[in-house]
Formats: sequence, C-alpha cells, structure tokens
Amino acid sequence: MEHEIIMIDIEEKLSQEFKISQWQINAAITLIQEENTIPFIARYRKEATGGLDDETLRDLNQRLDYLQKLEDRKRTVLNNIEKQEKLTPHLEKKIEETESILEVDDIYRPYKQQKQTRASKARKKGLEKLAYIIYDQKNNKPIIEIAKNYLTKEVPTIKEAIQGAEDIIAEMISDKAHYRKHIRNLTIKEGQINSEARDMKETTEYNMYYEYTENISDIVQHRVLAINRGEKEKKLRVKIITPKEDILSYLEYHIIKDPKKVKDTTPLLKETIKDAYNRLIAPAIEREIRNILTDVAEDKSIKVFKKNLEQLLMQPPITNKVVLGWDPAYRTGCKLAVIDKLGNLLETAVVYPTKPQKRIEETKHIVRDLIRKYNVDIIALGNGTASRESEQIIIDIIKNTKVKYATVNESGASIYSASDLARKEFPNQDVTERGTISIARRLQDPLSELVKIDPQSIGVGQYQHDMDDKKLKESLDGVVEKAVNNVGVDLNTASASLLEHVAGITKKIATNIVEYRKENGAFVDRNQLLKVPQIGAKTFQQCAGFMRIYNPKNILDSTCVHPESYDTALALLTTYGYDLYDIRGSGIDIKVDDTEKLSSQLGIGEMTLQDIIMELRKPGRDPREDYPTPKLRNDVLDMEDLYEGMIVEGVVRNVLDFGAFVDIGVHQDGLVHKSELSDKKVVEHPLNIVNIGDIIKVKVLSVDFERERINLSMKL
Repeated sequence: MEHEIIMIDIEEKLSQEFKISQWQINAAITLIQEENTIPFIARYRKEATGGLDDETLRDLNQRLDYLQKLEDRKRTVLNNIEKQEKLTPHLEKKIEETESILEVDDIYRPYKQQKQTRASKARKKGLEKLAYIIYDQKNNKPIIEIAKNYLTKEVPTIKEAIQGAEDIIAEMISDKAHYRKHIRNLTIKEGQINSEARDMKETTEYNMYYEYTENISDIVQHRVLAINRGEKEKKLRVKIITPKEDILSYLEYHIIKDPKKVKDTTPLLKETIKDAYNRLIAPAIEREIRNILTDVAEDKSIKVFKKNLEQLLMQPPITNKVVLGWDPAYRTGCKLAVIDKLGNLLETAVVYPTKPQKRIEETKHIVRDLIRKYNVDIIALGNGTASRESEQIIIDIIKNTKVKYATVNESGASIYSASDLARKEFPNQDVTERGTISIARRLQDPLSELVKIDPQSIGVGQYQHDMDDKKLKESLDGVVEKAVNNVGVDLNTASASLLEHVAGITKKIATNIVEYRKENGAFVDRNQLLKVPQIGAKTFQQCAGFMRIYNPKNILDSTCVHPESYDTALALLTTYGYDLYDIRGSGIDIKVDDTEKLSSQLGIGEMTLQDIIMELRKPGRDPREDYPTPKLRNDVLDMEDLYEGMIVEGVVRNVLDFGAFVDIGVHQDGLVHKSELSDKKVVEHPLNIVNIGDIIKVKVLSVDFERERINLSMKL
C-alpha cells in the first residue's frame, strides 16, 4: 500500500517564491490543468489570475512541474524505505522538509539497492559488526584482538578483516546526507574550477582556458559553457579543486570522538575518512557541481537567448515594398530573388561580382534591369560570406536612386531552404534560391519567416549547441508562441508554419486551416473556424482571439477582442452612442471616467474592459510598432574609414553576457563591451541597457585590421 504522507503546500510555496497572492497561483494552476494555453490565460483570463503575464505564467508552470516531480520523488523514496521497514518519524519528517530532488536522493542513498561494492562484499563476509565497533569507538580492547574473532576462510587475515570493515565505514560516511550537503556547499563556496590544455602546442579557440582557474562561486555562464565545449571536443581537461583539508577536518571532527581514549581506532578512522572522501564522495560531488554549474549556466544563457529571440521576432515588418533578396557568395555566385509586396516570388537570377569571376559590370546591368522591371524598393543583403564585397557593388547600383538596402541576418536560411517546408512552398526552386527568398522575406515580415526555422539555428544565442536540447527547445518555442500570439495572425494569408504557433493550434490543424482556405476561399467570419476539421469548441476558444480577418463581416474579427466578449463590446459602443461601423478605419477614442463602475454595469472584468477600450481605439494595432524599425542604408563604410574617436550610428545585432555586437555599416560587427555600455558601472545584464534592433550611436575605440575586430563604446 502506498505510503500516505503530508506534502508541502505547493500553491503556498509558489506564492512565497513568486511573491504573488495564493488565489492568483490557485487560479493559474487550475486554468493550466484545464488545458488552457499560456497565451489564452495571459490575454483573456486576466481577472482570474490578477493579470499574470505570459512570462510569469510560463515560469510558474515550469516551477510547478519541478515541485510536482519533487513530491513524486519523495513519495517513491518514502514508500521504498517503508517497505524495508526502516522508516522512522524523524526520517519521514526530514524527507518531507527537503526542498530539492538532489537532497532527497542524498537521504535515500543508504537505502537504495546498489550494485556490488567493496562494502557490500565485506558485509557478505560478515564484517559489518566489526565496522560498527570501529566506527562507534567503544572497543575495550585493541582492534587487532577484536578482529581475530572475524577471521574465516573468506577473511584469512586480520589485515583483510580490518580493510573490509574500513570499506563498510567509508560507504557509511559517504551515505550520510548531511555530510554530502555540507561538502557540496563548502566546495561551491570555496572550491575552484580548473582547466588545462590536452596539447599546449595546439592553437584553438580555447587558448584562454589552457591554464585557467576560477572560483566556482564567481564563474559566469558563458565561461562554464565554453569550458564544457572545450572538454567535449577533447581540447581541455577540467577538474574541480576542492578545499580538501577543510573537508577532511570537518569529517574528522564529526566522526572521531576522543582520539586520546581510542588511540588505535583514530588512525584507522582517519585513513577511512580520506578513502571515503577521495574514492566515494569527491568524484560524485564533482559531477554534481559540474551539473549544477551547467544547469545554472544553461538557464541564464537561455534567458538571454529568449530575450534576444523575442526582440528579433518582434522587429517591425517593412510592408508594401518590393524586395530584392541578395545571398552573397564567391565561387558559386550571388543568388538574387525578387519578391512582390505580398512575398510572392517574381524572378530569380545569379550574378558573379566577386572573386574569382569579378563580373562587376554585368552584375550591375542585371540588377538594375531587375530594379526597373519590378520597381524594387529595397535590397535585402544577407550578412554571410562575400557580403562586404556585395555591399560595395550595391552602393554603386543604387546611387542616385530611391532604392535603399538593409543587411539581414541570414542565420538558419540554409537550414530552411533544405527543409520539407521550403520544398513544399517552392517546389520549382533549388536550395540556394529558396534561401535567397527567405532572406528577402525576413525583411518584409521577420516573424512570419523566422517561425519556419528552428529557433536554435537563429544566430542570437550563445553556446546554444552546447545546451540541453529539450530544455532549450521548450524555452524558445515558448518565446515564438508568445510573439506570434502577441502580434496575431492574418487568417487568410498566414502559412501553416505560422498558424501552428497560435494558441491551441496543432501542426495538423494548421494544415487543415490552409486546406479549408484553398477549398472554400477566404475567411470572412471567425466562426468559420468551427467548420475546419479538428477544431472544436475548446480549440476555438483558445485560438479565435489571435486570428485576424482584415475584410470581415464583423469588424471585431480584425481585432484581438475575443468572440466571447463581442456582446460586451457592442454594449459598450451603444452606451457611448457608437456602432460597429464607427470602428472601421482609425477606430474610436472612448474615454471612460470610471472603468470600475462601467465594468460592473456591463458584467465584465475591469482589465478585460480596458483591453476592449484600447482595441477599439486602434483596431488590429500591431504591437511591433513599438520596436525600432530596421535601418535602411544607401551608403557604406570601410574598416579603413574608421578611426579612433569616430562617432557612428549602428544597429544592435546580438546581446550576450559580456556586451553587445553592433552593425555600424562595415562588414564586421563591432563589440561594445559590457564596461562600455554606460558611463556608470554596469552591474546588471547588458540586456537591461540595449536590445536587438536598437539603433544607437557609438564611438570607435579601436580597430584591429589583422583580427578584424572593432571595439566600440556607448560612452560618447
């Protein structure tokens, strides 16, 4: 029968940790357990949760999952110990009060079925009682004399008897949960991580870690992940340097009772303590600390990656522009693709302006013809190989015209171009052409294009390929889901790859929506979604508010007002003398003196009412309008043009722990080190100062032509 235990009140604990009222926690958990999506809860159940936002709900859900796993682990451990008839009230209380799975496993070690060990072999030889005599230090005569009583065919000598007893004691010491906890904490506090080269003569990207030592308590996440990668690639050897003498002194203090009274056991116990630590405790603690460091580093790096990804996804689209995508290369030529204002492919071409061909005049002629033929507004230049040379030629081509150009981060374009999705979208184009189309579309609508690519392949992270794939994917998928639902999707133009990120929509349902659209024409009413296969009432509830129809029967279908609130919206309009027709165009500015009173009259929550009022003021407003627009250029700088003290304008391309990379119009992005982000000492993360897409002014500190490095400063 399963052991009945009193577990922690998870809701109360979450309330304390998140500093949120318990009723909010309870409501959020209930809504999540009822299979409501995070975007739906954050947007349309604000009254229930007290307005908890998307990020808080996701963090809360993740922590809830851990606490539930902790309780499950406690239950399993308690039941297993009880089956062994070794569960005491004290032990039960200790397990119930433990707050981490790692510490629960520490407590469980002595009761766990283990593989055959030196101690288990010694126990089978009947040496456990001798071990306890030595460990308890209550012997009235010399241990050598006592050990004679344990000699057998399997234990022929006193030396073997004592050695077997010591093996048992070493395992007993190793299995003490409070010893392990203290040693782990002491090592984290006072220990160091050390790395050294496997081959000092070999030059690698890990040179700075060839003879490297840092306090465990001080090391930052990007160095942990870099050291991990160097070790994985067999370039580095890594170890934990522990405060060994302090640890041994601690164990001796707690184990050896009175050295003067039990002189013959003291040397034995000292040697056994060393053996227990060196052979059993230290290797396990080192693995645990390495895992802890990696987990913390991954969590912090994922947080940075999430923020960067969100900024990238939320970059404003450049709408109603014909774009020429330019994928630069050397030997194979630069691929071109012209797309119309809706992202449809018009024409592709290949030009060879770079080495070895250097057919520059021919390139200019072809590109100018394409610009004239299709009235191209902008050239989207990928930032890959040969982009620098391409940029110089583009400047000459667009000189004295209204055409602009922008540099586009092409990370992941090659992965998309070889995918099944790309083959379905452009079955008649080859891989290189699809990649070029993707570069052009990224400028037109970053969100719609980037959702087609695995977020890990978008170059705004740090050591992302060294992180736990599952943890990283779940976190980044959450960012994509948040961005897509925050913006909303055009139900009549959205691709299946975009639709599948809408709350409640699966990949299969997304495909069904596209198929329904092909067979029945454009949606004119959100309620038509209920006719799409596999969309029932629950799915409709979750997704409807995030779907937009821009030529609808009911103008509210173009807003983020949820269908369940349409009656309220109509009542609100009537109250102030408006009707649905008045919303069309720029919306209506309803001014409410007392939202609390009005919400009571309309029978709706105050926060929901405020959201409806805001939406009626700017129907279908795109939240990406609040973010910096992409920087369009018509000239270019060379690295040779830069000089110390020069002030230039640039666009933030990536933000990491140690600073921000900024595109200032030369081929190589410059680095604003963390220490140069502000006149004041920067103690917080760089993301609290700059974000991807920000347009900033920077000062050139230095230019290293040989290593192609540019150091910048925001201290103007």
